[in-house]
Amino acid sequence: MIRCQSLRWGAPGQPLTPAVDFELPEGSLTGVIGANGSGKSSLLKVIAGLQKPLAGKIVLDVPRKGGLSFLPQQQHLDRQFPISLQELVAAGFWGSKQSPEARSQKLKAVLEDWCLSGLEHRPLMALSGGELQRALLARLSLAEAPLLLLDEPHAALDELGQELLWKHIHAWHAEGRTLVVVCHDLAAVRQHIPHTLLIKSSGCTLGPSTELIRQQPQTQVA
Repeated sequence: MIRCQSLRWGAPGQPLTPAVDFELPEGSLTGVIGANGSGKSSLLKVIAGLQKPLAGKIVLDVPRKGGLSFLPQQQHLDRQFPISLQELVAAGFWGSKQSPEARSQKLKAVLEDWCLSGLEHRPLMALSGGELQRALLARLSLAEAPLLLLDEPHAALDELGQELLWKHIHAWHAEGRTLVVVCHDLAAVRQHIPHTLLIKSSGCTLGPSTELIRQQPQTQVA
């Protein structure tokens, strides 16, 4: 469960909204939409503890085991860092107590599941945007966190990648995980996400996706 109380966030002295209160139940799947600069990505960072709120607080009721996993936008990743795709994905095992044999088997299965087999030893700088995005998502599959915060997970994905993404999001949701997904593809939000948080300069509204999307310009992008 995520409870935001009198929350304000943004640059120092420049809150993006008035103080807001909302709750996201445990096991919920929630989209986050809004205009450019409305604060969608920074809200996820505040929830993840990567950025301090300007006021108010966030209460997370998350099982100690697994904690949360945050998927940032890939432009924040240093593609010059000298690791392979396989090493990037395997970082999802951080904190895991599985045996080396179990890790090897699971890593192989996850790479196959995200159509990354054969790319294991390719350096990050040699990956396409879609391959890198699928690798970042595959890392989440290994983390098994009960709370997933996904910032534009659909970015750079082709049709196959989009199908894989939503298949896994629905599977993670069916497992009882709590997901918060920033997404600028309003058609995908309408199709795949039941409830949405709409962020405006006047505040935040939480409700059914179909109703809130009607309030957004159809040309909106994140």
